[in-house]
Amino acid sequence: MQRRQFTAGLVVVPGLAMMSPLAWALDLSETDAAAGVRAALEKGATSAVGLLGRADGFLGNPKVRIPLPGFLEDAGKLLRKTGQGKRVDELVTAMNRAAEAAVPEAKPLLINAVKSMSVEDARKVIGGGDDSVTQFFAGKTRTPLAEKFLPIVTKATEKVSLASKYNAVAGKAMGLGLVKKEDANIQQYVTGKALDGLFLMIGEEERKIRQNPAAAGSAILKKVFGSLK
Repeated sequence: MQRRQFTAGLVVVPGLAMMSPLAWALDLSETDAAAGVRAALEKGATSAVGLLGRADGFLGNPKVRIPLPGFLEDAGKLLRKTGQGKRVDELVTAMNRAAEAAVPEAKPLLINAVKSMSVEDARKVIGGGDDSVTQFFAGKTRTPLAEKFLPIVTKATEKVSLASKYNAVAGKAMGLGLVKKEDANIQQYVTGKALDGLFLMIGEEERKIRQNPAAAGSAILKKVFGSLK
């Protein structure tokens, strides 16, 4: 295992010579630093998926609960006043259940992103801000995850009649500039919100690890992120 070397008063970690001064201060080998980052990423991703990919993971969590999109929220209020609240609730429930069903599919892609991360990725995560892990995952996985989520979301929402009616109305409204493109299709809307919720929860797990790495139960996490305090 290569330990840091001292050259002309500077701390140089072989292979990580371009790391930030903050990272240079770590008494860690390149192997330890990379292992700590990977452990943090894997723990954060696994925890987030576990929290969201279950019954009420979205529906029962106000932080990530998916509401009706755009103008349909106002329309929903009107429907409730006309005695059609049950249909509105059915759609909202279906949207959130769809997200809950899709999220477990994220775990393999997230873990694969961890295993394939480069030294440069590790440098950015160690020297980055409180959301550097979240940004890493979003950059590496958001597009392929959207492709995986969409068919699952579609299957879960197509059973609700109000969903197809929403798409028909929203499509026309988009042509008039009243609805954003990403909100004009209920399945794409839910997919986007499911991903937003996933990365939000990964961010929360990341902050917990940074604030108290010892509580994460991993010696390498404590060694890497504890050194940043």
